[in-house]
Amino acid sequence: MTATLHVCRACDEPITDPDDAVIVAHDLGNSGPGWTVWAHRDHADLVDVIPDDLLRIMTRVWAAKIRHSA
Repeated sequence: MTATLHVCRACDEPITDPDDAVIVAHDLGNSGPGWTVWAHRDHADLVDVIPDDLLRIMTRVWAAKIRHSA
């Protein structure tokens, strides 16, 4: 059995030590379940995942405002 290779979202380098891999987020997929976002333990605080979530939330808020104002 082979181990799954993870790639750090912060530095785009492979994470060779399984004990150094941490989950930092889960990206949603358009037509599937999405995928887990990994980072090196030392890079976990460098991964910026909030803007994607904020944009998704604000797009829904803006769309709702447009529907209700029309």
